[in-house]
Amino acid sequence: MQRLQIVKGFLILTMLTMNISAFSQNPKRTETVELNGLQTYFEVYGNGTKPLFLLHGFTQSSKSWIPFIPGYSKEFEIYLVDLMGHGKSSPFTGTVSIKSAAQNLKHLIEYLELDNIQAIGHSYGGEVLFQLALINPEMIESMVINGSCGSWNAQDFPEFVKYLSYSNIENLTWMHEQQVNEERIRNILDQVPNYSVEVNEAELKSIKTRTLIVVGDNDDATPLECVVKAKLNMPNAFLWIVPNTGHRSHQDKNKDLFIKLSTDFLTRNDW
Repeated sequence: MQRLQIVKGFLILTMLTMNISAFSQNPKRTETVELNGLQTYFEVYGNGTKPLFLLHGFTQSSKSWIPFIPGYSKEFEIYLVDLMGHGKSSPFTGTVSIKSAAQNLKHLIEYLELDNIQAIGHSYGGEVLFQLALINPEMIESMVINGSCGSWNAQDFPEFVKYLSYSNIENLTWMHEQQVNEERIRNILDQVPNYSVEVNEAELKSIKTRTLIVVGDNDDATPLECVVKAKLNMPNAFLWIVPNTGHRSHQDKNKDLFIKLSTDFLTRNDW
């Protein structure tokens, strides 16, 4: 009898813990706002006061950052944004433009009446942050760039263009989980061959934002020489090369360490 009560007590405690955890994952705000004729969807989480924007990669959506919310929620107020063309935001209507995506993010930050933000961007999200730092240097207090060096041209990576095509959709399983419908998936993949962005040396030197650049040592989508170029030219940049990992160096086995080091970087100025 006593053993049965202990088991019941354990089950109740487990269920309560699961409910608390699930509740903590619920956004405290969700909104789709129209900015310059484009709809932008975002969610807000966290118990902290410092605004932290988490920006996803191309073909992903804000859902890709949901597993990271518990790790950042104590220190930050977390903003998950569906970047231009993705998730519940407006689809691409012309050729993909990273600068336009950055302009749209700027309008969102202004709509939210935030003086400045801290941000983490993966791949496409990182390139958007590079552009935002050029458009409005005062808007980003500090940023973590993962799997990006600011410049990328799809025509230099034909194997990625082939991989990220609708003919290969059966291997792009995450897209059905993160995009709203099949039409949106096609819309995104149609833009892959057009993806091009460049930040030259003079522009890199003008970015004064405290920046931690993170790259996997086996990242075949982000050339190390491009990463080093960014690190050497940006006056307030730091570099973390993650061993034995590829393009998504913030995920899976590296997730906890990534959260710890990125939080440390964003909350301290003595690096």
